[in-house]
Amino acid sequence: MYLAMPRVALSPSVVFLCFDFRIFGGRAFGLHLKPRGQSPHTDFLNNFEVVGNSYASAQQVFLGTLDKVYIVDKTENNPWQIKDHPAWASEWSISSRQTRAMDAVTNTFCAGGTVLGNGTWLNVGGNQAVTYEGAAALSQAGGPPYDDPDGRQSIRLLNPCDNGDCDWILGQPMTTGRWYPTLETLEDGSAIIIGGCQWGGYVNDASQDNPTYEFFPSRGQPITSPILQNTLPANLYPLTWLLPSGKLFIQSNWNTALLDYNQNLETPLSDVPNAVRVYPASGGSVMLPMTPANKYTASIMFCGGSNITPDRWTEDWDIPHYPASSSCVQISPEVSSSYEEVDPLPEGRTMGNLLLLPDGRILCLNGAKLGTAGYGNTTYTIGQSYADQPILTPVIYDPSAPAGSRWSRDGLNPSNIDRMYHSSATLLPDGSVLVAGSNPNSDVNTFATYPTEYRIEIFYPSYYNQRRPQPQGLPNRMTYGGPFFNVSLTTADLFGNVDNIQTAKVVLLRTGFSTHTMNMGMRAVELDYSFLGNPDGSGVLHVSQPPPNPAIMPPGPALAFVVINGVPSIGAQVMVGSGSIGQQPTSPNEPLPQSAITPQQQSQGPTKKGPGASVILGQANGNLVQWLKVAGVSMAVLVIPSLC
Repeated sequence: MYLAMPRVALSPSVVFLCFDFRIFGGRAFGLHLKPRGQSPHTDFLNNFEVVGNSYASAQQVFLGTLDKVYIVDKTENNPWQIKDHPAWASEWSISSRQTRAMDAVTNTFCAGGTVLGNGTWLNVGGNQAVTYEGAAALSQAGGPPYDDPDGRQSIRLLNPCDNGDCDWILGQPMTTGRWYPTLETLEDGSAIIIGGCQWGGYVNDASQDNPTYEFFPSRGQPITSPILQNTLPANLYPLTWLLPSGKLFIQSNWNTALLDYNQNLETPLSDVPNAVRVYPASGGSVMLPMTPANKYTASIMFCGGSNITPDRWTEDWDIPHYPASSSCVQISPEVSSSYEEVDPLPEGRTMGNLLLLPDGRILCLNGAKLGTAGYGNTTYTIGQSYADQPILTPVIYDPSAPAGSRWSRDGLNPSNIDRMYHSSATLLPDGSVLVAGSNPNSDVNTFATYPTEYRIEIFYPSYYNQRRPQPQGLPNRMTYGGPFFNVSLTTADLFGNVDNIQTAKVVLLRTGFSTHTMNMGMRAVELDYSFLGNPDGSGVLHVSQPPPNPAIMPPGPALAFVVINGVPSIGAQVMVGSGSIGQQPTSPNEPLPQSAITPQQQSQGPTKKGPGASVILGQANGNLVQWLKVAGVSMAVLVIPSLC
């Protein structure tokens, strides 16, 4: 907001001043979100707390609103009912810790998911209608005992709500069935649906392979993908990310490619070294935060998995005792076609989730030391599990730490719950992490060595009990480029030292759709900013809108955090982009003001007082700064000479 300052006599030595000025924190941009307050203190710092019951075992999980987490299972004999049949979906309230059964309509076993640019969530694909123990039902249209119509071609939609009235509805079905598909939101807010198979099994095979991709909303018939054709049998849930160029990075079995989905062209990259990362090897994977410092370069890290060779993806050997890999590798596919090795995990791990935290670190939890994902009935299985020796203690990766010291377990405590095949995890708005699921069984079995798990846990990272910043001025909608916005921070937000404003990060984080060791669509983007530190110890961040490239941060809902000294604010939900599906408007980012910190008690001139107002003049990096107090409210003013 620009205001014209009238000519004002301040003193005999300063007779007239004329200038424009910008009130920091006063520029309007849509609606500003209310500060999110503080998190309640927990006795479980760096530890896990059991907080609820999921009703349906949490094979798939995502954060839908600031208060609601949505859970999706495969069709099975869960004890909670909906419409006179077992429920295989539910909604869990963060605030009340209560659960509501939901109706997913068709069988969602091993579906994929993402959120669209308008905020609608998709759950896509699944399995045929089943009866007890996962056997194929006689009627694929539904019926006793589970009333679960065939879900392989299903597209389910949900508009999350806080009033308990929303539920899943069916959209226009796909033209082909997909079990184990991957979804990724594109730069126009639509979704690409990649791969899968027709009826399932431990791994894929040529008789049921679906090596194609299609879109929602539909763009016509599916298109064949060479990388999926060439990577049988381990080509299910291909690991996929949208890159800043608008191309898609795809990793399947040992192979890697870039897909230009507009031209239907694939470019092979180097094979991933050391281990298979896709299901059922199920290594963890994550796109590292994109920041102004790294020029919004996309880098993807893979950790764990299994070095099983293609000819050994069978069920006739001792899978549950084959050691998982500890290898971690990283690739920046638009910089280099090759992978590089980075710090390995402390131990081999399969089915470990890698989750972005708002402070820039990465939490690794869940999984096992031995075996792979999947279940079956062989002489080697542990019950039905193809994995053994669960890993209960998380470990945290710090990308900013020196190489060789990036993984740490310092102060972290173990869970008491095994989280293996069909477990999930997602970040919550307060920076804690919800952990749920685990069910390496063909139907509900609460007595198995690794049982069907309904307990929900929350893990509380080290920053959780600290006083949180309470930024004021975050907009509820962000655009791709355009005017910057201003975020005000109090002295308390800066922990009593205005210099801490230099540690700030403003982070947009998509929490993603969690299933099978992946969080589809998860990414974090830091926004550029400059700052003004005020004489009273408060400060203002001048924050750029997201870069004018929707492929860096796809449109749709995201959490916005302001991080000071490694401590995040409570996340606020913002809409990035237009709020609709389609080409997103872009414009150049407005240049940011120069950063400055005005020392306390530094004044150069008299104080002008009027009714409820005072002005103190000072200097900051050569710019005239006013400290303006109106009606008891203080604000900083940068004086920009323009009219004299």
